[in-house]
Amino acid sequence: MGMSVPKSCFGYPLSIFFIVVNEFCERFSYYGMRALLILYFQRFLGWNDNLGTAIYHTFVALCYLTPILGALIADSWLGKFKTIVSLSIVYTIGQVVIAVSSINDLTDFNHDGTPDSISVHVALSMIGLVLIALGTGGIKPCVSAFGGDQFEEGQEKQRNRFFSIFYLAINAGSLLSTIITPMLRVQVCGIHSKQACYPLAFGVPAALMAVSLIVFVIGSGMYKKVQPQGNIMSKVARCIGFAIKNRIRHRSKKFPKREHWLDWASEKYDDRLISQIKMVTRVMFLYIPLPMFWALFDQQGSRWTLQATTMSGKIGIIEIQPDQMQTVNAILIVIMVPIVDAVVYPLIAKCGLNFTSLKKMTVGMFLASMAFVAAAIVQVEIDKTLPVFPKGNEVQIKVLNIGDSNMTVSFPGTTETYNQMSQPKDFMTFNVDNLSINISSTGSPVTPVTHNFESGHRHTLLVWAPSNYQVVKDGLNQKPEKGRNGIRFVNAFGESFNVTMDGEVYNNVSSHNASEYLFFSSGVKSFTINSPEIPQQCGKEFKTSYLGFGSAFTYVITRKSDGCPEAKAFEDISPNTVSMALQIPQYFLLTCGEVVFSVTGLEFSYSQAPSNMKSVLQAGWLLTVAVGNIIVLIVAGAGQFSEQWAEYVLFAALLLVVCVIFAIMARFYTYINPAEVEAQFDKDDKEDYLEKSNPYAKLDSVSQTQM
Repeated sequence: MGMSVPKSCFGYPLSIFFIVVNEFCERFSYYGMRALLILYFQRFLGWNDNLGTAIYHTFVALCYLTPILGALIADSWLGKFKTIVSLSIVYTIGQVVIAVSSINDLTDFNHDGTPDSISVHVALSMIGLVLIALGTGGIKPCVSAFGGDQFEEGQEKQRNRFFSIFYLAINAGSLLSTIITPMLRVQVCGIHSKQACYPLAFGVPAALMAVSLIVFVIGSGMYKKVQPQGNIMSKVARCIGFAIKNRIRHRSKKFPKREHWLDWASEKYDDRLISQIKMVTRVMFLYIPLPMFWALFDQQGSRWTLQATTMSGKIGIIEIQPDQMQTVNAILIVIMVPIVDAVVYPLIAKCGLNFTSLKKMTVGMFLASMAFVAAAIVQVEIDKTLPVFPKGNEVQIKVLNIGDSNMTVSFPGTTETYNQMSQPKDFMTFNVDNLSINISSTGSPVTPVTHNFESGHRHTLLVWAPSNYQVVKDGLNQKPEKGRNGIRFVNAFGESFNVTMDGEVYNNVSSHNASEYLFFSSGVKSFTINSPEIPQQCGKEFKTSYLGFGSAFTYVITRKSDGCPEAKAFEDISPNTVSMALQIPQYFLLTCGEVVFSVTGLEFSYSQAPSNMKSVLQAGWLLTVAVGNIIVLIVAGAGQFSEQWAEYVLFAALLLVVCVIFAIMARFYTYINPAEVEAQFDKDDKEDYLEKSNPYAKLDSVSQTQM
């Protein structure tokens, strides 16, 4: 590379604009593809929830483990530029392969709309995912470090700003793709049979990845490329190994102590390498507590989304579905990064506080732990509104009188009278072991209810004549998933009928019985009743009341005197009342934590790394994210707390403890400037070289200082 002065724009090297655009396209491509995966596994490949989720998490973990590989290739063999280009090609191929795997007509030879050999599609999509994991993981540590390389000595301020812009690009890419990709999936396409357009939805990310690669290559002439320096990692490993062996060999008292355990390698390795390894090990040591932050951060996709499903998405005039709350994080990042960078930090500096990188990261951890305290408070508010479901040995029973006369039902300890079609009391809770129920009405004998009640479940007792009853197991022992609403129909007609509601069909609801629950999103739904019993002139179209979030209703269909059907709604589970807007404070706190923690971490990892190990430390940083992911999987798998808020408090407490430990570790860290340290070595090497070539030069300078 010649000594040409890099082109600049607003005081930044022009080359970083290409790098930022490249990162934006790459993240758009990655998150766009990731947003589809779970649905693709379930609906196209036909996998169940557990298998889909397991493969999905394995893929995400793989994407954070492959950076080590990319960093090794970049720092010791190909250099960052060639690594990014070659792995981007692998990545693009992976995206194309997964798009091809979702083409239904690939193996659909009989044109019936389903693939004939699903295994071909599974094999292709797995190959695609492995290539993508190699690509995205491999280029991740290189792109950020390569961007940092573009700055000259003395451009620290611009370089820090670059890492902020870089982080902004990541989040803008992910935000746009999570909004746009689901829109593409809803389109229909296909040669022989029309269905959800996965090839288009996967194809757009693939095309963007190709754009990303082209943009990056166009800037090729402008980049400042740092040459890789031999196989650095094996040298590091051998040097550390030698130091430990040598230390153990000289463990007796008669050998003088050395300042640092790595100094035991000085017999065999030069001081420059030893000082570079010291830089890396000191930073790596600081990284040990960091995965705890990511363990909390990654729960906004899982736990917090589940929390949103027990809340109401009606905020003012807009309605949000629970899984859309995650975009709040990306939206806030796009707003917060510029504010923090241009307003908050300068203000802190004006107050004369030295807000160092490690202090910022400590504050970030504190904010994240406060976010979980906020989540716990919201959870306590939600718990007050949640219905009580039967636990252990309990059963819950509710009576619906769908006949023409009043009924009296006696339970252990209480007797209730039910008028025809009256709004029943809430569910009553009994112990399954001593449960005896009798039905009676004036002038008729008592009928005992003989039914094997299943403990831990809700049941509905339908009665319509003194000796006629039916017990239905509800099947709902929690709030409906994803904030949807459960609806079932009870048939009080003489024969069975069908109900169609919002595209879903309840087939053959038999007489004096209840259908299963089907689930619908919020809004007003219409339903149609089809039965040979209904006279021609009757209206068969009905509308529900407004359905909110997380409710359940039973619609009893009775016959009016003119033979026409009439629908009456009974509430089984009341809709969610706590607004999703209450989640905004916890998202805000977590996002502020992320801005001061994550952006700073990227920049700190770069600035404290020796020139030949920049990518390796970026990969070390990404490794903390991977370990955080793994912690979540272990904790979520290990045990369910009986109270969700307690789990949030536990996480907040754990992070607080880690935060204190990290603050103490940070007190003992001294910041270095690797470039200066290396320049000093260069100077010493030069002097040694001069001394060897001219032994008198050194003497001369010594005698002059003595005079």
